[in-house]
Amino acid sequence: TGIFPQHPAPAQYKLTCCYLQVEIVEGCRLPVLRKNQEHEDEWPLAEILSVKEVSGRKLYYVHYIDFNKRLDEWVTTERLDMKKLQFPKKDAKTPTKNGLSGSRPSSPEGGRERERERERERERSGKESTCDLKQCNYDSHSQNGNARRLIPAPPGRKRKANCGGTDEDSQDSSDGIPSAPRMTGSLVSDRSHDDIVTRMKNIECIELGRHRLKPWYFSPYPQELTSLPILYLCEFCLKYLKSLKCLQRHLTKCNLRHPPGNEIYRKGTISFFEIDGRKNKNYSQNLCLLAKCFLDHKTLYYDTDPFLFYVMTEYDSKGFHIVGYFSKEKESTEDYNVACILTLPPYQRRGYGKLLIEFSYELSKVEGKTGTPEKPLSDLGLLSYRSYWSQTILEILMDLKPDNGERPQITINEISEITSVKKEDVISTLQYLNLINYYKGQYILTLSEDIVEGHERAMQKRHLRIDPKCLHFTPKDWSKRGKW
Repeated sequence: TGIFPQHPAPAQYKLTCCYLQVEIVEGCRLPVLRKNQEHEDEWPLAEILSVKEVSGRKLYYVHYIDFNKRLDEWVTTERLDMKKLQFPKKDAKTPTKNGLSGSRPSSPEGGRERERERERERERSGKESTCDLKQCNYDSHSQNGNARRLIPAPPGRKRKANCGGTDEDSQDSSDGIPSAPRMTGSLVSDRSHDDIVTRMKNIECIELGRHRLKPWYFSPYPQELTSLPILYLCEFCLKYLKSLKCLQRHLTKCNLRHPPGNEIYRKGTISFFEIDGRKNKNYSQNLCLLAKCFLDHKTLYYDTDPFLFYVMTEYDSKGFHIVGYFSKEKESTEDYNVACILTLPPYQRRGYGKLLIEFSYELSKVEGKTGTPEKPLSDLGLLSYRSYWSQTILEILMDLKPDNGERPQITINEISEITSVKKEDVISTLQYLNLINYYKGQYILTLSEDIVEGHERAMQKRHLRIDPKCLHFTPKDWSKRGKW
């Protein structure tokens, strides 16, 4: 009525708001009610990634801007704040005079320019398509339901080319983390967050033994399984099945009660199994598919031959149940002792993450090497590693004894040799803890009372530790074994 005051609207239309009639499309941004169990509900800005209709009701898949993708979810119209709707910058739809959505008016010159721009994009995409297929970035082809064809092994173990796109959640490099990580691994760093298909969770729920898991991220399970309310996994061989009946039938034939491979550590109920990615391909591939549900920075390769997988389990009368795992390259030219690392959600915040990290460094000690994890680390991975490095280094510093009444001395190299933590990670941790100071022409490490008390409190809570005496591990020289 404000636009055409000379033609007042009929009474039945006076309360109708123009924005309610605008069609919400993919790419729109607006505040969305995020229900928070720990704090008050909030209205962060979110982007619409997809729209679907279920039983005549529209649902919107939203990504909360500046929040981790694991919080993405489907929401109803009631949770959208339509008053602050922002349309996509390109080809945005705007309300027309009659209140219905329409395209922005454009001049013939603008139309011709857009047509030329689209032509240039088609040419660029044609040149890049070979790269996308060979390097196995997830794209819309993932809908074909064939996970194996989807993910070809990289020929000749070449590094993965960066075919554009940026890593939304990449960690900053202030603590020694390189900004351009190497792109290798059974789960390699994923730099392509542009594809809507891979930005959306595609599995609703996974049943693994006595646990039901809500995936955080996309994983390329076969397309026909993504529409199921629950995906069933055998907790011992990790085979995926479409129904409980199929799982029960499988369990009558599956003889495994522990991961395949060699048990190289056991203390109490905790065991570690070493699995060769070449000898146990199916298990390794199924493990990677499960892990991808909870790792955002990685893209899956089905070439598991060059990798070893170390699976941590908890034992009870029914068998050895998977808790978490890490993988590592058989031969790493860059001193990586971990490629991917994951503690499954039911076991998080119970000390198992640090136990996995500690075990990876125990293996490095036996190998006589220093090691570091592949970058970028996820937000939770970075927290776990920083905490482990801090506690390990402080443990050594606080055990130092004065020498002839003088202050104890230690070098960065000595800390690195004792812990097998790479020198760059030692330095970044000391800087993160703000322990390094310059005093009278030399660098000194200063431990404040707060640091000491905080470390003592943290160590009192850390009950799970690796016992080197329980480790039965003989490192292999993979360089002398041909192609692994």
